[in-house]
Amino acid sequence: MSDAADQQAREAAEKTLFDLGMKQRRTVLGDKYVDNQLATRKSEFSRPAQEYITRSAWEGLWSRPGLELKYRSLVVITILAIGGHKAELAAHTRGALRNGLTEDNIREAMLHVTGYGGFPKGLEAFRVCEEAIEAYRAEVAAEKGEGSSTA
Repeated sequence: MSDAADQQAREAAEKTLFDLGMKQRRTVLGDKYVDNQLATRKSEFSRPAQEYITRSAWEGLWSRPGLELKYRSLVVITILAIGGHKAELAAHTRGALRNGLTEDNIREAMLHVTGYGGFPKGLEAFRVCEEAIEAYRAEVAAEKGEGSSTA
């Protein structure tokens, strides 16, 4: 194969992985959230990072067999909480609820973060998760209200 053919094959493979990753990302986080993220992080500087994350994390990790999405969410929110990654923790808390974790599941995970990661990290994680849960509840309620209104 020529260098040009190799490059074309690579670009095609990356596009396929990106498209599959984007599908998974939307499944976990929801179209509205993903659309907002893409709209606010569309600079040429950050575009390669978004593409890489979509290919490697959303397709490469989230699409693997072996764990249901809710368990992947449980692992991710715990890691993010321990790492103090507030924005990502909020987004993935929403995703965890979308994937079938309950508020009780999330609360118990954050108690483990508190016990094993320390009180300051745990308390901050509780604050972030609680805000994300409240926002998710409001979003779900608004969607239900839109769907039940009559014209």
